[in-house]
Amino acid sequence: MTDGNIISIEGIARRYPAPGGKGKSTTIFENLWLGVRRGEFVCTIGHSGCGKTTVLNILAGLDAPSEGTVIVDGQAIDGPSLDRAVIFQSHALLPWLSVQGNVAFAVRSRWPDWSAARIEEQARRFIALVGLAGSERKRPAELSGGMKQRVGIARALSIEPKILLMDEPFSALDALTRGTLQDEARRICMETGQTTYMITHDIDEAIYLADRIVLMTNGPGARVAEIVENPLPRDRARTDLYRHPSYYPLRNHLIEFLVTRSRTLRDAPADGWDPRHPPVVRPGAHPELVPGEPSLHSVPNALSA
Repeated sequence: MTDGNIISIEGIARRYPAPGGKGKSTTIFENLWLGVRRGEFVCTIGHSGCGKTTVLNILAGLDAPSEGTVIVDGQAIDGPSLDRAVIFQSHALLPWLSVQGNVAFAVRSRWPDWSAARIEEQARRFIALVGLAGSERKRPAELSGGMKQRVGIARALSIEPKILLMDEPFSALDALTRGTLQDEARRICMETGQTTYMITHDIDEAIYLADRIVLMTNGPGARVAEIVENPLPRDRARTDLYRHPSYYPLRNHLIEFLVTRSRTLRDAPADGWDPRHPPVVRPGAHPELVPGEPSLHSVPNALSA
């Protein structure tokens, strides 16, 4: 499955000892297969307990699968690496360091032989990239929540990782700040070609950011139910999303999955379901908009916007 993919998740499972022991275990997920192409932005959606964060931690090298393997750029993951940067839900800044100091700390870890001047230049470049030029000397206590998260993004990008892993990084922010940082994240990833894997509970966030959306069934015993290819143009703008004819079919499809199918498909997979090759769908794709692509109409549901 590694051909053409910078990330190749191959048959991984995660099991934990069940309460009471006696050799029993609880399977959070099993037989997960997924490839991520270089420069692609992939979001995973699923209910709490399906193992989304565990998958991300395995990609980061912070956890290990009970079986299976994950290959990144041709090498099996064996612990954390500066080739894989993580942006967590909390900014996790060092409070005694300035904005410049926090980012420079990461740069120095990545390139310990660089001169102080080169480290400072690299840090300043990425601080400016996230719109914080002029705030280099401020400490975290002087920053708003959104500014702190920008520093976290700058720190992750400053080491120029092969993979950017994002664990619901905007979930704790107010709606306006969250939207602004989503815009920044999309702009940066588009401009730099950054490969990104993100988990989220926010359907609209996934629609706006992702090239593909991975849908996981409920846990325990979760599985990848299907992979949704985003039919919206890559150069999409937030203000124009709802005008696109594929927007509501896509949104309805995701809502319908979370409301009903995420539960039923765990217990009764669709006929012919193959864990190595989960169904790939493109809700709302119109032949006149996407030549050669079949159209998939949205599933009617009571939550249609």
